[in-house]
Amino acid sequence: MSQYITTIGLEFHAELKTKTKIFCSCPTKFSDQPNTQTCPVCLGLPGVLPVLNKHAVELAVKAGLALNCQISPLNKFDRKNYFYPDLPKGYQVTQYPLPVCQKGYITVQDAAGQDKKVRINRIHLEEDAGKLVHSGDSIADSDYSLADYNRAAVPLIEIVSEPDMSSAEEAREFGEKLRLILAYAQVSDVKMEQGSLRCDVNISLRPREQQEFGVKVEIKNLNSFKAVYRAIQYEEQRQREMLDQGATIVQETRLWDEASGTTKAMRSKENAHDYRYFPEPDLPPVILSPEWIADIAASLPELPDAKTARLQKDLGLSAYDSRQIVASPAIACLFDQTAALTKEYKTLANWLLGDISRLLNNAEQEYEHIPLAAEDLAYLLEQVKSGAVNNNSAKVVLEEMFISGQKPADIIAAHGFAQISDASFLTEAVAAVIAANPQPAADYRAGKKQALGFLVGQVMKQTKGQANPAMVRDLLAKSLE
Repeated sequence: MSQYITTIGLEFHAELKTKTKIFCSCPTKFSDQPNTQTCPVCLGLPGVLPVLNKHAVELAVKAGLALNCQISPLNKFDRKNYFYPDLPKGYQVTQYPLPVCQKGYITVQDAAGQDKKVRINRIHLEEDAGKLVHSGDSIADSDYSLADYNRAAVPLIEIVSEPDMSSAEEAREFGEKLRLILAYAQVSDVKMEQGSLRCDVNISLRPREQQEFGVKVEIKNLNSFKAVYRAIQYEEQRQREMLDQGATIVQETRLWDEASGTTKAMRSKENAHDYRYFPEPDLPPVILSPEWIADIAASLPELPDAKTARLQKDLGLSAYDSRQIVASPAIACLFDQTAALTKEYKTLANWLLGDISRLLNNAEQEYEHIPLAAEDLAYLLEQVKSGAVNNNSAKVVLEEMFISGQKPADIIAAHGFAQISDASFLTEAVAAVIAANPQPAADYRAGKKQALGFLVGQVMKQTKGQANPAMVRDLLAKSLE
């Protein structure tokens, strides 16, 4: 057991799925030309007034409900004052003492495999800052940076956990579950590679006998949960070595450098009083009625934990298959749509996690909706179940369905994949194969049961793979006996 206790808290910024910004009508599309999605309001020019985007409030409440939070009927906006080149107004409109959501939780598994509730302190609404485009790969190795204000005032929620995590694995699981919940609730597109979900880590170490927390260090520039995991492991080791040497750990913000696998000092960490928060004078308090909150709660879809439990309890899938299906909202959606049309649940799960996942990976693009119709997938599953098409042919049909969008019946007909189940035809084929292969036939009669597999293969070859293999095996065994 380590002589130090690790304490970890996470902060997430999630861009909300609104069409316009939080206080103006500028669009929120990703990757347009720099500084083309701005107006006097989001640039903070003199004389302008913000107007709150109601849909942003609705999505923030939806996120809070999905994350087991209490929704505050009264919340308000504040100004967080600091200077940075990506902040055009010199302050950020956010929520400080009265956030929209408080006291939630996500359940993860601890090192012993037991359920552990990681508490969420708060979720508050705020506007995003702009983006600095660096001349180099990162701010550390750049000669200059340019400001792009397209992202300025895009609506965000900041989700702040309590310092309840004690390992990199717990932090990674918390982040992955949070990302999945927000995706299912359709609050954010949670694309970390595009910056619509960003994570900061707060970590401290203290001697095991010490009660109060150690000095907190914040780590930024984490654009994947793999990076979160690696950064925590590195920082844990760095702080452990410093404590072993009697060195003093200072409260600071550090950057994660993916190339070197290390954290690097960026700046000393500010406290809340350094930001000089004060109430936003141009926005009134936000009052949420119980009826409106109830309507939002009723609109929530089935969330990941509930879906995982249903797939196991109602459809008989394994815990592993259920988790893997639920891990992709697109795959889970197609599974549910297809499962409503066929009871081949296990085969469907195998196809989705095997061949269909392979096709998605090979396509090298992200699909919000998989290009397969549930009714077509269910039809193909039933064709395999009835013996009309064998498994190998079904895989070819599935791939053509994915690529071309053709109907499975048309593909089966075009390729002649219809499986032969005519007993008289197969009896003749079996007799011909036995006559042409006397030695394997004799081996089988002598007790070498593996010889039957060779003979089945010969019949399949003779019928160009279209014979019903179960019928062929049965007919061969009866003929040889």
